[in-house]
Amino acid sequence: MTVKTEPALDEVLLRPLVQAALTEDLGRRGDVTSQATIPDDMQAQLQIKARQAGVICGMDLARLSFALVDAQIEFIAHVTDGERVAAGTVLAVVRGNARHLLTAERTALNFMTHLSGIATDTKNIVDSIAEYPAQITCTRKTIPGLRIIQKYAVRCGGGRNHRLGLDDAILIKDNHIAIAGDIKTAIQQAQEFAGHLIPVEVEVDTLEQLAQALDAGVSLVLLDNMAPEALSQAVAMCKGRAKTEASGGITPETVQAAAKTGVDFIAMGYLTHSSTALDIGLDFSA
Repeated sequence: MTVKTEPALDEVLLRPLVQAALTEDLGRRGDVTSQATIPDDMQAQLQIKARQAGVICGMDLARLSFALVDAQIEFIAHVTDGERVAAGTVLAVVRGNARHLLTAERTALNFMTHLSGIATDTKNIVDSIAEYPAQITCTRKTIPGLRIIQKYAVRCGGGRNHRLGLDDAILIKDNHIAIAGDIKTAIQQAQEFAGHLIPVEVEVDTLEQLAQALDAGVSLVLLDNMAPEALSQAVAMCKGRAKTEASGGITPETVQAAAKTGVDFIAMGYLTHSSTALDIGLDFSA
């Protein structure tokens, strides 16, 4: 079952990530275990298999992991990114030089288990609040160097992306306000800088700050670390004036309470820094 149709990332974006991971793993001498135990001309066929149910992500990264080790390896995909599968599902079959298959194994699985874990947790969270209008978004709390694929995994799970980087939008946070002097000054300066193409969002952690932000004319507010009761009040204050986004340590256990308040978006760093890897393995098949 397809969770969400998400355009695949261009290979030019993925190749440097896979190259770096393989270089790290191969070290100075390459895969000495496979060199020591397997004849250099032996052929093999293996299956990439889901050992638990979940949403799959990272198929192109797995394919590239094998292709960059040996362009002659055949990678036959049985599923696509965003597809929810049962435990035991064969995700792909790979065949070719046995040494090279095993050399690429860990890199391929590292990408797939991590990204499929993010996609799976995102899908489960999205489903858990399906009766409410709130949409789940991720944050910039990502592993350095992997942001583009972590955020892709969130989309594969049915979530949305917040900023990809500092250049996407203006998000005025507490330290910006403190250094600028006050919230009104920070917002006015941001609006003058942004023009009509850069969106402006402001983070507030009290209803008093929210009132000031609304008076300054912001159209999107980040409600940081507010209890559900305060969130409900904030949503009422913003109705017809600004979109609302809840943020601050929200987990799968607390996300429903946030969604019930009527916020438009719920930002969850959890998706990219705390999701559990999905168990996926590479098994020999005769």
